[in-house]
Amino acid sequence: MEQQNRRPGGKVWFMTGASRGFGRVWADAALKRGDKVAVTARNLSSIADLKEKYGANVLTLELDVTNNEQVKKAVAQAHTYFGRLDIVLNNAGYSLVGTIEEASAEDVKAMYDTNIFGALAVIQAALPLLRQQGGGHIVGTSSNLGHVTLPVIGYYCSSKWAFEAIHESLALEVKAFGIKVTIIEPGAYATEFGSQASLKFAAGLDIYADYKQQFFNSLKEMERGDPEATPEALFKVVDAENPPLRFFLGSHNLPWVQKAYEERLATWEEWQSVSSAAQGSAR
Repeated sequence: MEQQNRRPGGKVWFMTGASRGFGRVWADAALKRGDKVAVTARNLSSIADLKEKYGANVLTLELDVTNNEQVKKAVAQAHTYFGRLDIVLNNAGYSLVGTIEEASAEDVKAMYDTNIFGALAVIQAALPLLRQQGGGHIVGTSSNLGHVTLPVIGYYCSSKWAFEAIHESLALEVKAFGIKVTIIEPGAYATEFGSQASLKFAAGLDIYADYKQQFFNSLKEMERGDPEATPEALFKVVDAENPPLRFFLGSHNLPWVQKAYEERLATWEEWQSVSSAAQGSAR
């Protein structure tokens, strides 16, 4: 890849889920600093103003990430338009609200089609182009819930655990091609992610009504970060010569995840003698 592509302000992005939330904030910030961005959304009208504001530096594309052929076409079109893709950022996703008992298999599959298979479609479409140009950076928006879980949104948490594992394996597989991988793990932020547009509700069972209400009340009391404060952190990651595989976004993630892993390690250590006995004799 040309050296100039590594300089801040000279990168080309392909970004999904850019109509609202982090995607919108990051796309606008990247364009403001002089980068070029292919922004995608299900509805072109939701990103049309970016084209009006930034002209040829932005390419707006209609994209449903669950449509594999549309994904391939959009990635190829962006690469042709700009001549390269330096950063491929998967940001599209939503949360399924419902207990493990309540959510149907169809509900779970639909969420995975977007959160997991949609991201995979983008990655698989981009990889041949990144290899051909000699490198690039695949960035995926995960969550601190890729390490810990909450009730009522357990299936969403599970999609982020899968997302994390996929990207960790991917990082090992593509390193030799000069392709970098980073998982962005935001904590709670005051984005539209909690809005009706970013949530789907499973059919409820009365037995869980009080429990879920308590859960929703606790979320209202949660301190939320300012999404407008995040672009500089993202830019430091993508501009780094050796970016991290995982990057927490926000100040509350590390203490929460540290506590969770301390508890897991304590449990594994407590049961280690039983675990070791199950190894049996060497063969």
